[in-house]
Amino acid sequence: MTKKTVLLPLAAVAALSLLAACASGPAPQAAGSSAAALDAETMKLMQAAFRDQGIAKVDRIKQDLGQSACSSDKEPTEAVANEVMAQAKAAVKWPTGGQYIGDWKIGERIAQNGRGLTWTDSSAATSANGGSCYNCHQISKEEISFGNIGPSLYNYGKNRGVSSYDAPSAQAIAEYTWAKIYNGKTYNACSNMPRFGHFGLLDEKQMAHVMALLLDPQSPVNR
Repeated sequence: MTKKTVLLPLAAVAALSLLAACASGPAPQAAGSSAAALDAETMKLMQAAFRDQGIAKVDRIKQDLGQSACSSDKEPTEAVANEVMAQAKAAVKWPTGGQYIGDWKIGERIAQNGRGLTWTDSSAATSANGGSCYNCHQISKEEISFGNIGPSLYNYGKNRGVSSYDAPSAQAIAEYTWAKIYNGKTYNACSNMPRFGHFGLLDEKQMAHVMALLLDPQSPVNR
């Protein structure tokens, strides 16, 4: 019998190689490689892939306890969740002179402003920043378009018995609300709420204006 040499096209060879690779499945995890070691290797790859650009710095990819605990494939344990909330509350900076309340009219503009900082900004100053509150909350009954990731804020102060925001009886809710805006993880370890004060997204005055929107009986939130 005469031998015949069969030449496979290069594309066919490549296809067969690919099928063989797929059939064999992913390479097994290297012996001795722990989840922590793989996480460390992933972090090295991320650090190598990103660079500082304007006001956006590479250090933002480093997770704190709250971020790492809440981005895991498992729910944080009660002990870890309590530690996240304790750390968040301990880091809250309270308003100078106890001045929690600003101007609700300015607060409304901030709440309805969806602008955030970008790497092209020349400064990290928060003056142009908004709160984007409407993306997650209803703010007033007149709104017809709003997100629902968070609860409605309509009648926020009224429903909590705030008839005068400077009354001693309103102090507890003022402190709670300030801490919640400053760092949402103070009362919910895995809160989706932006940490406005903790990350310097809003300054103290801007936060006080948003506080007024929520607690002033004359604001559209409470009318």
